[in-house]
Amino acid sequence: MEHTWLSLLPFIIVIAMSIWLKNILPGLVVGLLAGAFIVQTNVLHGAYQTVSYIVTTLSNGNNIKIIGFLYLFGGLVGMMNISGGIKGFSEWIGVRIKTERGLLGLIWLTLPFTFMMPMFRIMMIGPVVKSLIKKINVPKQRVGMMMDISTESVIVLLPVATAFVGFMVSLVEGSIRKLQLDMSAYHVFLLSILFDFFAIVMLVIGILFTFWNPSKKNQSRSCDHEQLDAEGNEFHRAGIQKELSLVKAQPWHLIFPVFLLLGLSLFLLWKDGTDKGAKTVFDAFSTADATFVMLLAVFITLVLSFVFYIIRRQPLHEILYHFYDGGNQMMEAISLLVLIWSLTLSAEDLGFSKFISSTLGSFLPAFLTPVTIFVLGSLIGYFIGSSWGTWGLFMPLGMSLAASTGASIPLTVGAVFASGAFGALTSPLGDTTITTASILDMPLVEYARYKLKISIIGAAIAIVLYVVSALFLI
Repeated sequence: MEHTWLSLLPFIIVIAMSIWLKNILPGLVVGLLAGAFIVQTNVLHGAYQTVSYIVTTLSNGNNIKIIGFLYLFGGLVGMMNISGGIKGFSEWIGVRIKTERGLLGLIWLTLPFTFMMPMFRIMMIGPVVKSLIKKINVPKQRVGMMMDISTESVIVLLPVATAFVGFMVSLVEGSIRKLQLDMSAYHVFLLSILFDFFAIVMLVIGILFTFWNPSKKNQSRSCDHEQLDAEGNEFHRAGIQKELSLVKAQPWHLIFPVFLLLGLSLFLLWKDGTDKGAKTVFDAFSTADATFVMLLAVFITLVLSFVFYIIRRQPLHEILYHFYDGGNQMMEAISLLVLIWSLTLSAEDLGFSKFISSTLGSFLPAFLTPVTIFVLGSLIGYFIGSSWGTWGLFMPLGMSLAASTGASIPLTVGAVFASGAFGALTSPLGDTTITTASILDMPLVEYARYKLKISIIGAAIAIVLYVVSALFLI
C-alpha cells in the first residue's frame, strides 16, 4: 500500500520531538512506533511490526559489522584508558599542543592515517582529542565540528581507497545501465567530485576555522558552560574518573594498539580487495568490504593488545572490567543507530521512495535540475541522517531527471553526493554526529543544531554554485 505523504510522518516526529526534548531517543521510539502502526493499524500487529523492524535491522550483516566494530573499539579504548595509554599519549602530545589552533591542526594531521572510513576515523582520534579538550579549555562543539568536517567533507571527495568509493560508483553504474547511457561510471564519478560543492565549501570553511576563530570572544563563556555541564552531577562516573586519574602514564599502551590497528586495516583492505580481483592497491581499497575489514582489524588488535597488556603486567581483572566499560559507553550510539535503521525500514514500507519520486516530474528546466536535486536531497538527508541512504534514494531520480531535461549528468551526480554529505554532516540522526557527540560527551541535539547553523552557510553557497554552473554547462 502506498501511503504517500504519511511516509514523512515518522521523520517529522523524530525531528520535532528531538528539538522539543533535546534528546533524540524518545523521538526515535515514537517515530518507529508511529510508522509501524500506520503499516499495521491493529495495535498488536503494530507492536509486532515494530519488533520485526528491529529484528530485521539486527539481522542485516552490514549493520551487525558496524555494531560489532563500535562495541569492540569502545572496549579497546577502555583498555587503553586503564593501562595509561591515553593518559600517557595525551601528556606527551599535550606538552606540544597548548592552543586551540594546535588541537584543530592535530585533527587535520591525523587525516592521512584515518581517511578510509568515517566511523573508523572518529573512533580513532576521538579519545585523544577528548583528553586534550579540557586541558586546553576549548569548546567541545567547535572541536567536534572540525572532526566531522575533516571526516565527512574529505572522505566523500577522495576518488580511491575509501569505504565510499565502491558504493558511490555502483550507484552511478546502476543508473547508467538503467538509462542505457554510453558513459563510464567511474569517469562520471570522478567528474562529479568537482561538483560536490557542499563538501568542497565545508572543507574550505573547516580550514578557515582552524586558523581563524570568529567566536573567540564568547569562547570563555562557552567553556565555562560546558565545564558546568560536565561537572553538574558530581556522582556521574565519579569512581571511574578517579580511577583513571590515578593510572600510570604509559604512551606505548596507546601507540602499540593504534599503529597495529592502522597497519592491519591497510593490509586487510589490500588483501580483501586483491582476493576479489583488484589489480592495484587503490583498486583493492575501493573493492574491499571495508566494514568487515575494520571489524576484523579491531578484533585482531584487541586480542594482541590484550596479550601485550598482560605481558606488561596490567591486572587481568582491570583490563576486562574496562573493556566492558568502554564497550558499554558506546551502547547509546549503538541503540540510536539500531532505531534509526529500523525507522528507515518503516518509512520505506510506507512508500517513502515512491513519494519522493512521484512529487518530482520531468517538468524542471535543465538549469534547475541539479540545484533542485541538491535542495530536496539535503532536506531528506537531514531527515534520514544517512549519506548512503540519500544517495540510494536520489541517484536514480537525479540521473533520470538529468537525462530527460538535458542537464549535465556529472553536475547532477555531484549534487546527489553533496546532498548526502549535507545530511550526514548536519542531521542528529547521522552516525558521525551520534558517534562524535557520544565520544566527546555532548548533548546530541544541541550539537547537531550547532553544526546546522554553520552548514547552512555552506549549503547556501553550494546552491549558488549549482545554479551558475548549470547555466554554463547546458
